[in-house]
Amino acid sequence: MNEINLACVVEDDPVHLFLTKQVITLSGMVKQTVVCQNGKDAYDMLVSRISSSETLPDLILLDLNMPIWDGWQFLDEISALSLGQKITIYIVTSSSDEEDLRRAEKYNLSNNYIVKPITLEKLKEIIYAMN
Repeated sequence: MNEINLACVVEDDPVHLFLTKQVITLSGMVKQTVVCQNGKDAYDMLVSRISSSETLPDLILLDLNMPIWDGWQFLDEISALSLGQKITIYIVTSSSDEEDLRRAEKYNLSNNYIVKPITLEKLKEIIYAMN
């Protein structure tokens, strides 16, 4: 069966967070999920896991519009990290703005751009493609 060990959801909205976690649970394809409330929390989590040699997420579902650090700042900052493994990142946002889509292209994420909410079918498609 296709499954991943660890997914990270970077989301500040409690409703979208709840829905995303429900989809992850229903998929039965994710062993563990970690939640970060903003881009800075997600960055700090990655740095902590790297320094302690903990497992890094296989998949990050990243919102764009968040306080402290938005998704774009997170993407800028992780580009400087030595991750040691490939992490699949999907932008999951309420924005269907063409400017955001163009900006996602700069990170090679234009094909990994989902307008909320993420569906069970889409999550399964992502995980199948990862394996």
